[in-house]
Amino acid sequence: MRHRFPRVMWLIGFLVTASLVSSLAADEKTDRVDKIFAPWDTTSTPGAALAVIKDGRIIYERGYGMAKIEDGLVMTPRKIFDIGSTSKQFTAACLAILIRQGKVGLEDDIRKYFPEMRSYEKPLQVKHLVYHTSGLRDYNGLLELAGFRPESDCPNVDEALDVIFRQKALNYAPGEEFSYTNTGYFLIGQIVERVSGKSLNAFAQENIFKPLGMAHTLYQDDHTQIIKDRATGYDPVGGGYKIDMSNWDETGDGNVYSSVEDLSLWDQAFYTNALGEDLMDLLQTTGTLNSGKKLDYAFGLFIGEHKGLKTVAHGGAWAGFRAGFVRFPEQRFSVICLTNLASQDPDSLCYQVADIYLADLLKEKPKEEKTKAAPITLSPAELEEKAGHYKDARFGLWVSVLKNEGRLKLAVMGLELDLAPVSPTLFEAQNAPADITIEFQPDARGKMTRAVIKVGGAERYALAKAAPIGPLTPEQLKAYAGDYVSEELLNARYRIVLDKDGLVLKFRSFRPAALKAMAADEFALDMFGIDFVRQGKTVAGFRLNMGRAAGIKFVKE
Repeated sequence: MRHRFPRVMWLIGFLVTASLVSSLAADEKTDRVDKIFAPWDTTSTPGAALAVIKDGRIIYERGYGMAKIEDGLVMTPRKIFDIGSTSKQFTAACLAILIRQGKVGLEDDIRKYFPEMRSYEKPLQVKHLVYHTSGLRDYNGLLELAGFRPESDCPNVDEALDVIFRQKALNYAPGEEFSYTNTGYFLIGQIVERVSGKSLNAFAQENIFKPLGMAHTLYQDDHTQIIKDRATGYDPVGGGYKIDMSNWDETGDGNVYSSVEDLSLWDQAFYTNALGEDLMDLLQTTGTLNSGKKLDYAFGLFIGEHKGLKTVAHGGAWAGFRAGFVRFPEQRFSVICLTNLASQDPDSLCYQVADIYLADLLKEKPKEEKTKAAPITLSPAELEEKAGHYKDARFGLWVSVLKNEGRLKLAVMGLELDLAPVSPTLFEAQNAPADITIEFQPDARGKMTRAVIKVGGAERYALAKAAPIGPLTPEQLKAYAGDYVSEELLNARYRIVLDKDGLVLKFRSFRPAALKAMAADEFALDMFGIDFVRQGKTVAGFRLNMGRAAGIKFVKE
């Protein structure tokens, strides 16, 4: 819920804040902001659009780099971007409008809207979709595993719903855990459409975008649609770039196109209550697990803090686009950054910009001023005891800790990162895409059998060490070869063959890849794991685990 203060207190707060924020000259601030974006402010690179908002007014906006490299079109703040998961707050707002109208209830069983949905042991409620506590497998991953290739295939809405309705199990019981998944918000979009009788875009245009004057914002439910002033999305490749545009038409979890200028109008609705104060309060109401633990996730928004200041934020990533959007409600200050390069990190860019404008208000030192713990030296035996294969029980993710030339390396999701010890049990990943640590935990006998990986200081993976496994003979490997079919993945057929590289998995949506034995009957690829299932001594099938889609059943033909 947003804090309410007497009007005089708002005035005092505004005057004090304005005085502090102005302690650095405006042109000096913008010069420092421009330096942050300087690597992309060229005529040969994709770029970014930026808007800095204070007290309802854009105080600085700029385009950096190119909107369309191939056509020589420079970036401006009016360019339109795919904002990825930043879209979720608009989908949540559409749902909240229906809740306010009494047409949908947070406690409703979702089978009220989706009678095709399987009945699980415990009912799935609308609130579980909102707060990412449903346990539903991520439908984007399911569609890829079913054979839809993001770069060339176009799954329709019916196919997306079909793969969701086919799932025989949840990742966990509803309300037990928080696990970010796109499935919930795709289904929320479908609820809005089924209840209102309108497309999600039509409903949002009528109830949100047009009332707020967001004339350049829409849900794109047809990837062939022409969108004026749209930037092109890019991926880095070699020393250059390739075009990466979405051709998926599902809405709800994403597929909103907008500009930083339009998003600034949405930002101000949280202060002006142009759509209703009760609506904006509901959007900022966080969820709770069955255990009573409070979440930091509200209606498509993360409620948190940055260096002692409260924040309301949500980023986005899809195809060659990335989005960052952070609001500091008590300072009435926001930063919006939209980029058209998949390797950019606009969330981080937003916070760097905020650090410049809010420097006098920050209650912590900027991140770069914090000193990391100095690495220490461990004996070969202390390193060796930590080496091995570790598995996350929740989603079946495998990671390997490798000992090489007196150092440990962490192999996870196709990355291989050097580990630097800062204590006998705690290691920091070097040159990682984020702050990654792994802490090894001894059991009652003092053996290093467990570990915890944290990303950005938050626990992500609780790992258990697998017993070492010796080399498998060709005869042993041959038992796993064959064709496997999954009803849950639209009857997708995976083929496992035995060749000179060992067991190789072949399927249309990814390159042939060799399976690596991790434990008895358990193998891994870069992004997922395969647990074979036997009937007696005969291999009868396997369960596929990939991130937010775990335990998918395959049967051997």
